[in-house]
Amino acid sequence: MTDTFIDFSNALADAVERAGHAVVSVLEGGRRGVSGTLWRDSLVVATEHTIRGQQEVTIELPDGRSLPAAVVGRDPGTDIALLRATEPVASAIEFADATRLRVGQFVLAIGRRPNQCVVASHGILSALGGAWRTGHGARIDHSFRLDLLPYTGFSGGPLVDAGGRVIGVNTSGPRRTVLTVPASTVNSVVEQLIAKGRVARGYLGVALQPVNLPPAILAQTGTGIKRGLLVVMVEPGSPAEAAGITIGDVVVALDDKPLANPGDLQLALDPERIGQPARLRLIRGGKPHELTLIVRERAE
Repeated sequence: MTDTFIDFSNALADAVERAGHAVVSVLEGGRRGVSGTLWRDSLVVATEHTIRGQQEVTIELPDGRSLPAAVVGRDPGTDIALLRATEPVASAIEFADATRLRVGQFVLAIGRRPNQCVVASHGILSALGGAWRTGHGARIDHSFRLDLLPYTGFSGGPLVDAGGRVIGVNTSGPRRTVLTVPASTVNSVVEQLIAKGRVARGYLGVALQPVNLPPAILAQTGTGIKRGLLVVMVEPGSPAEAAGITIGDVVVALDDKPLANPGDLQLALDPERIGQPARLRLIRGGKPHELTLIVRERAE
């Protein structure tokens, strides 16, 4: 065995040890417990789906102490919950520079089992992408595709680089994959949970499906937009109903930004849009139409 391989192996073990000081066990997160990340002093980030319905859990720290922790707030959109320990706990977390991440880099998923046992799984970053929306409308700053095997109890633990620096927080993806919420997104959610206990998101109150526009309508609009969003449901009492949107309308643009799929609309409804007017361009009865509505906050 070469010295280079031994050095590399030791470096990964050092990264696990370094990151492990910020990983706790959340005992009420399931039969075997799940993980949490000591994000700031006395504040632990966990996954919302593992503690759903609970207002207080028990966390087990790396030094062996067990402490109650109150749920400060939760955000199902990003699957992030924020816990506050009842006693002071210092965090020494170090964050990776997301702009320097590259496909092919080694990454480690870190977790903590009950009774102080740190666990790790390694793999590589197999793809990097831009912002995307979850099914609940939450904006995630970056997408990471990982070639990494998740184990039971890893949800809430960090994804770290080969130096033990935190890239984000892991949660369960479809078909036993790992989804990582980037640190920048987690930081934004944490700030809002501290301030309000929840994350505000824009809401129109419509169900949409993408459709191709017929050539005759394309000629009338003269915009070059070839796809739109067919309104298939309008929620009673919603901003959309108040503005006069009806089933059968085809939404083609929001503030002159084309909308080709429902995700395009979700990406435009950031918290900053709440309470602000939005101008929608529609096709109604085969004719161009325009209206303005006020974006409201989605109910919890």
